[in-house]
Amino acid sequence: MIDIILHEPEIPMNTGNIARTCAATGARLHLIKPMGFSVSERAVKRAGLDYWHLVEVFLYENLDDYFDKNGDENLFLATTKAPRDYSEASFLGDIKLMFGKESAGLPEALRQKYYERCIRIPMRAEARSLNLANSAAILCFEALRQQGFPHLKSEGSMLEVTT
Repeated sequence: MIDIILHEPEIPMNTGNIARTCAATGARLHLIKPMGFSVSERAVKRAGLDYWHLVEVFLYENLDDYFDKNGDENLFLATTKAPRDYSEASFLGDIKLMFGKESAGLPEALRQKYYERCIRIPMRAEARSLNLANSAAILCFEALRQQGFPHLKSEGSMLEVTT
């Protein structure tokens, strides 16, 4: 199982897009307050399209509430300040991928506590960061790739086009 954890997300469209990734992959979505929007907002629902019924969503009052209920086993923190890139991480078994808010990332104290579990997505030095929804999708699919894409459709179908 893959858990995607958003710490204080601010932009509803990002959360909606991440929910769609969760729906497509079977990952669970954890949202840690405070958030910059309500999960009932139109923008969140619109970005997630009609996939919300396929997503397990959990809501937490704060970071302590999240850790009290879930612990920190197999936790990875996505941050541009990480000592290693995600290709060096082993995403086997049940894993938790935590992402920070769009404007500031994850809190420094959290990054320091879990320094060895911090991972980054390689990018140009001139770029500050990737979009949150894109980052979540990249790491989720890398974890699934390492696990052999369990329970996911393994082949597409060719549609016959007639004129």
